[in-house]
Amino acid sequence: MNRFTNDLIHESSPYLLQHAHNPVNWVPWSDDAFARAEKENKLVLVSIGYSACHWCHVMEHESFEDEEVATWMNRYFVCIKVDREERPDVDQVYMNAVQLMTQRGGWPLNCFTLPDGRPVYGGTYFPKEHWVQALQSLEYVYRQKPEEVLEYAHRLQQGVQQSELIEKPQPLTDFEESKLEELVLRWSHNFDRREGGGSRAPKFPLPNNYEFLLHYAVTRKEASENILQHVYLTLDKMAFGGIYDQVGGGFCRYSVDVLWKVPHFEKMLYDNAQLVSLYAKAYQQSKNPTYREIVTQTLDWTEREMTTPDGAFYSALDADSEGEEGKFYIWKEQELRSLLGNDFNWVKDFYNVNQLGYWEEGNYILMRSAHNTDFARKMNWTAEDLKQKIAGINQILLDYRNKRVRPGLDNKCLTSWNAMQLKAYVDAYFALGDETYLLAALKNARWIEKNQLDDELNLFHNYNGGRSSIPGFLEDYAHVISAFIRLYQATFDEHWLEQARHLCDKAISDFQDPESRMFFFTDSSSTLIARKMDLNDNVTPATNSVMCHNLLVLGTYFDNASYLKDARQMLMNVYEGMEQYGSGYSNWAIALMHFLDNLKDISITGKNWKENLREIASAYLPGTLLSGGTQSSLPHLAGKDLSLDCFYICENNTCSLPETKLEKFRESIFP
Repeated sequence: MNRFTNDLIHESSPYLLQHAHNPVNWVPWSDDAFARAEKENKLVLVSIGYSACHWCHVMEHESFEDEEVATWMNRYFVCIKVDREERPDVDQVYMNAVQLMTQRGGWPLNCFTLPDGRPVYGGTYFPKEHWVQALQSLEYVYRQKPEEVLEYAHRLQQGVQQSELIEKPQPLTDFEESKLEELVLRWSHNFDRREGGGSRAPKFPLPNNYEFLLHYAVTRKEASENILQHVYLTLDKMAFGGIYDQVGGGFCRYSVDVLWKVPHFEKMLYDNAQLVSLYAKAYQQSKNPTYREIVTQTLDWTEREMTTPDGAFYSALDADSEGEEGKFYIWKEQELRSLLGNDFNWVKDFYNVNQLGYWEEGNYILMRSAHNTDFARKMNWTAEDLKQKIAGINQILLDYRNKRVRPGLDNKCLTSWNAMQLKAYVDAYFALGDETYLLAALKNARWIEKNQLDDELNLFHNYNGGRSSIPGFLEDYAHVISAFIRLYQATFDEHWLEQARHLCDKAISDFQDPESRMFFFTDSSSTLIARKMDLNDNVTPATNSVMCHNLLVLGTYFDNASYLKDARQMLMNVYEGMEQYGSGYSNWAIALMHFLDNLKDISITGKNWKENLREIASAYLPGTLLSGGTQSSLPHLAGKDLSLDCFYICENNTCSLPETKLEKFRESIFP
């Protein structure tokens, strides 16, 4: 029987429900909470985290489950608990505030505000002693020096409102190749040439960074062989490291060291979706079997552990189980010996049950040092023999591991993350030709239409317990548009392209700044203290850079000059200075390559379009769109006999003469 129950008990978010029996009188984010703070003249605590966050759990156990601490919090503060994944808009504003105050950020995020929501103090994780001191100091200052608090809140609000905001459009000029060259040159100084990724710890995968570098290296071959090698080195090291679940598939959020060895063990849907897309494209280009294995094993994990019966995708797996970070994933040597018998002798070398793989307290993190072909050669086995042996070993370990206490599952479904996973399935379908991947993408797209899209084309952000309660943010529109475009390219069903266009128009209507042509993260109904623009590419690409791509692609498909002009303006608004921080503008830089190179459309028509599409799209085709089928309303296909098996390359509203032979056409696009 729980001694305490607060207002979070009525929420659907797993993270909020984790705090429903704290002695703290938590309330969910609402206007009523701030009205109560105003009435009672109390400061507000906005405490933000997410279910898979290890340090969020630590702070809950140390402070929020402590009755003495809770008594102080309840007496002097209105305490709001926020799931950052459900309310990225709230997280965005108060993270910005804490970063301005402390020059650092992270989760848990704890920000104290005035009753009107203006921040006055904040930080991330507080040990219990420091937390109590902060509570007492804030209460004293607010009572004794209110003028100072109000003045500070005013200045901080101005800082939050002005940061990451583009108010006026930059004059349109020509884009230059030299911008890309300088961006890559500056960025390359920070490459880790031995272990891949960046040259410092912690190391985040940052999939969009390597999508850009792969695209750049393949389209600018003469000057970028070392860039391609860095991409492959990074993908190899991530695939071999402890950040990747060698037994069950899927990547953890980041590694705490430069070796990709010790992960922060939470598994996030958005990381894995983007990484599937990245490895699929790298496989298309390199045909490296390791990349194929990563795609298939990670999607096996997605289907097994992250997919609902109706085709939606859950959000995350916790870092902790039984109160310990990583306990579900690590191994004792004796445990492995007893499970594997004679096979342990080679498995210990393959998975580094040695000094390299040792973590702490007798525990090992399974990781690899070599490609399968190299290890098979060392053992005098064929590659196929090793593949079968590894599959057998992994199944033994997976079956045993599944008997352990599992990490918590965050079972809410977020529209934007689902769209990323939808797109990942399409990318995997193109790379590997597995029809089940396309079927999974279609099933998810229909789930989005049925559950997350209303009759007026308003998207919802979240879904859990049979209900969607939070209106969509720009990230939902941006990623669904992108995913539906990609789904069209795999099916040539223009329903998906039309849906993407309608959602794009909706985003323009509700989120776009009419002067700068950039997009706000929230629509005009937002009551937050600032309306922010998401501009920098990070673990996920900036929503504005995704919208820039969407406008460019849809403008090309539909010959829509307004879309194309807006896309050019958006890129121009961030163009000056983007070379200073390539990692933070990688998706923008892909858009820059599209403008410099001109997007090309490969059109495939006739009754055999599906087989021909699969053959052509199995290769890596950066800067290329796909269209066709046996009927189409797209302008560049007007007047063509779509019943004939033909191939066209279209660029700047002009198409090449039709080619009827697949091999000859392949030679023209892959010289």
